[in-house]
Amino acid sequence: MSVFRGFIAVDIKATDKIIRFLDEINKINADVKTVDSKNIHITLKFLGDIQNEKIESIEEIIKNSVKEISSFNLKLIGSSVFPNKNYIRVVWIGIEDSDILKNIARNIDEEIAKLGFKKEKRGFSAHLTLGRVKTAKNKDKLLKIIEEYTDFDFGIQKVNSIKLKKSQLTPSGPIYTTIKEVKL
Repeated sequence: MSVFRGFIAVDIKATDKIIRFLDEINKINADVKTVDSKNIHITLKFLGDIQNEKIESIEEIIKNSVKEISSFNLKLIGSSVFPNKNYIRVVWIGIEDSDILKNIARNIDEEIAKLGFKKEKRGFSAHLTLGRVKTAKNKDKLLKIIEEYTDFDFGIQKVNSIKLKKSQLTPSGPIYTTIKEVKL
């Protein structure tokens, strides 16, 4: 039985505005591991270890979760942190009017639990993770940049598909591979 680490996501194109924000974070020498621009995505459901024989069932669940949905737009706006500004773990970009994403994530979470995956304890919070903070080094500089982008309009992205992705962790960062793609 072959197993891989995986998740369900929406890929996001790294626009000039997103890349500029990432570059500003990287320039301040804070202890932040930023996401590689080719790996930017919105995670709908982290699955962890997936047995290969479950791939087709997962694809069916994704299809059923989006069967009434055609492609749609997402507005990326603002930046902030999780869990709070005193203890920063994640730097993110917000998503405005994310009800469609919330519904898709909820539907996937409900159905995927039937395959033995854990249900989420918290509700889905639509966001685009751009970096993970390791220590408080240069935290003030990081917060200053994040505050400059608090209400920033990062643009609109069209969502055309939902993907089952494989994540291979390497010393130079994760490598993501699309296993299945469900078009909207």
